[in-house]
Amino acid sequence: MRSTLFNKAGEKLLDRIASPEMLETMDRFDWSATPLGPVAEWSGALCYTVRMMLASREAMVVMVGPEGILLYNDGYARIAGARHPHILGRPAVEAWPEVASFNRDLIDRVLNGETVSFDGQRLTLNRGSEPEDVWFDLEYSPVLNRSGQPIAVLARVHDVTSKIRSEEALARNEERLELALDSAGLIGVWDWDVVADRIVTDHRFADMFWVDREEAARGLRAEAFLAAFHPEDDPRLRAALENSMERGHSFAEDFRLRSPTGEIRWVNARGDCSFDEAGRCVRFTGVAVDLTERRRSEDALRESEQRFRALADSMPQMIWTALPGGRHDYYNARWYQFTGEEEPRDGATRDSWAQLLHPEDRDTALENWEEALSTGEVYEDEYRLRDSAGNHPWILARAVPIRDNWGRVSRWFGTFTDINEQRIAAEEREMIAQELSHRIKNIYSVLSGLISLSARSYPGVQDFAEQLRQRIFAMGQAHDLVRPHSNASQPLVGDTTLHAMIRQLLRPFMEHNSARVSIGGDDLKVDDQAATPMALLIHELATNAAKYGGLAPEGSGISVETRLRGDRVELLWREHAGAGYAAADMEAGFGSRLISLSIEGQMRGRFTRTWTDSGLSMAVDVPLASLRRVHSLGTAPAPAA
Repeated sequence: MRSTLFNKAGEKLLDRIASPEMLETMDRFDWSATPLGPVAEWSGALCYTVRMMLASREAMVVMVGPEGILLYNDGYARIAGARHPHILGRPAVEAWPEVASFNRDLIDRVLNGETVSFDGQRLTLNRGSEPEDVWFDLEYSPVLNRSGQPIAVLARVHDVTSKIRSEEALARNEERLELALDSAGLIGVWDWDVVADRIVTDHRFADMFWVDREEAARGLRAEAFLAAFHPEDDPRLRAALENSMERGHSFAEDFRLRSPTGEIRWVNARGDCSFDEAGRCVRFTGVAVDLTERRRSEDALRESEQRFRALADSMPQMIWTALPGGRHDYYNARWYQFTGEEEPRDGATRDSWAQLLHPEDRDTALENWEEALSTGEVYEDEYRLRDSAGNHPWILARAVPIRDNWGRVSRWFGTFTDINEQRIAAEEREMIAQELSHRIKNIYSVLSGLISLSARSYPGVQDFAEQLRQRIFAMGQAHDLVRPHSNASQPLVGDTTLHAMIRQLLRPFMEHNSARVSIGGDDLKVDDQAATPMALLIHELATNAAKYGGLAPEGSGISVETRLRGDRVELLWREHAGAGYAAADMEAGFGSRLISLSIEGQMRGRFTRTWTDSGLSMAVDVPLASLRRVHSLGTAPAPAA
């Protein structure tokens, strides 16, 4: 079919010079219904321009007359999107209402003889379901008739949206990279034009090499930067650079820089070359990282580790560390001397602790270690460990957990102390203590017998002799409670505590009716320093109560309560439903003077007595340190378990 616009061109020529699709659309369009009229009435200049437009692969549009009637080719049809073909033959301001003012202004300017162009012009067009931002390179030229008057506008349209978006994405990435590099503050970038021998850097790289920032941004000869190499590292670095440029190997080196004033800076630099077709390095780019602070930290850590190892190796104890899971990862030199194991040369510690435990102690030792690992509590245990001679001396193991900022155990630090000699000495001391205790108890028995024997000859002092004998007996019981004990000789009453001692002393009064005696409150450990005065106090109160107080036949019992009040201890003695006795007689008696001597003289305390209808009430207040000798040495007090 012959084309109206190309009425003299054959089909083969039409196929070569114009797209059949848009040409057919133009030929079928009813141009007589537009201000342009039939194609046959178009001016030669307009027909020529339309033919040129249709034959072009570039997106082009012709806007005819003041209305800007649209004529366009296939390239522009693709840009028009869903609006094609509905905008063909329509005024530009109606076809693209969202940019009507933009098109109106352009048509007026070009029809007045101007040529207008835009690079990267941003327009918001609705080419489908919703508006979108697009960018174009635009060029507008007037179409002139034979008399030279503008009759239309020819526009060349180049869609550069993808390019602009790529450039914006690149700019954003570069901005993010710059922000990241700025926040790190330690990473610099260089770009070396090897052919021109010109290095361009960012300000961080320039600062790293003590080069002026502005000059580095404009570009400097390579030697301006290489001159900062430390003299001892310079030959190695230049050889590495040459190797990269000649053989294409990546450059990756740690080295030192030295400023003109002698300041030293550690740097790690990495870079790669780009080569031309002849295999020559034409560009060398890379980054440099300031390692100075890290190297200082590493040196300080290394020095600290060396000091720790020197200190640990100089100690007579075996020092060790363990991971949170329990694996021992370090032993000092004393461990290897003790066990006879070979010290590893590669730094990999062999965790042989469990294999060296005595078979009889292994299960218990492992169980106690696992318990410490699970609870995170301070670890302490005693067991036997095989030494270099094959013997199994006793070892005291102690360890404390080291915790991180979140309270989690990050490592264990511990010691192994050889206590074999102390164990032997303790056993010997126990034998001596038992023998001494036996002799002391014999002395108490002899004294008690002598008192009883002597009292037979003096009937008038028998009551006094019986009181004295009972007091000596109470001292013997208190001695048996508080003397140093081993596990084998520990009293049957359990730990040496205030309640245990009181219970033991009051046991004769509880044989027929234990409900008559109530003991409560805070229980505290007591040693031999406090045993004698405390035993005498309890015995004196108990014997008086047995005569005419809460423990007498007509009495209903006594209650003893102990309270820990900071660094002091209160003991409250209350008798119930006793027959009562005269306060004046008690205050003047020997027993009262003995109580005063025990509490105020020996234990540096104070007491008050009150007589009520139900019997005696006594409040005793003594320093906590007077109960245990270790408190007077500064050790923190602890209630009994």
